Amino acid sequence: MTIVDETTTPPCAFEPEVYMDELLDSPPARTDITAAEWERLTVKRATAHRQCAGCPLMVECLYRAVVQIDVSGYVACTTEHDRSVIRRRLGIEVQQQTTTAYGAARVGGGPVSHDAVMTARQAYPKDTCHQLAERLDCSTSTIKRHLRRAREQKRDEALSPPAGPCLPTVDAVLDVFDELETSKVA
Repeated sequence: MTIVDETTTPPCAFEPEVYMDELLDSPPARTDITAAEWERLTVKRATAHRQCAGCPLMVECLYRAVVQIDVSGYVACTTEHDRSVIRRRLGIEVQQQTTTAYGAARVGGGPVSHDAVMTARQAYPKDTCHQLAERLDCSTSTIKRHLRRAREQKRDEALSPPAGPCLPTVDAVLDVFDELETSKVA
């Protein structure tokens, strides 16, 4: 028996510096650069656009970049500005991450936030409540209170479906993308 791996690597994985180039994402005004620089920028953008448009992951990448994760750089034939226009037209907002992977730094005193406790629990799942309390410089009862709150929230979410905003369909995102002037490059 032969196992065939059909993994497709997107073009941005081979040349990430192209897709993270600030000039590609936020090009200067035509009058601010020389004709030769403008020509190089135009060719670079058209090349990146063609590679993105031909990628088999392009639709999924566009949907995720518009609806789920606010990424930077040139992604799925769009700039950050293009994606914000699409979001505005669809009436959606992508929440920004406000802390690092381990939460915001805590400098003694003051209450420990719920997010800080949950982040520490996720980072150190095998720690006891006492060990987490030492890490966060708080009491064991504070840790237990936040963990109990998380369990209650999880239970409540399981009992009632979220009443949050409905996410747009892939077709809706593609329709707005097709209306952009920049989607017609290349």
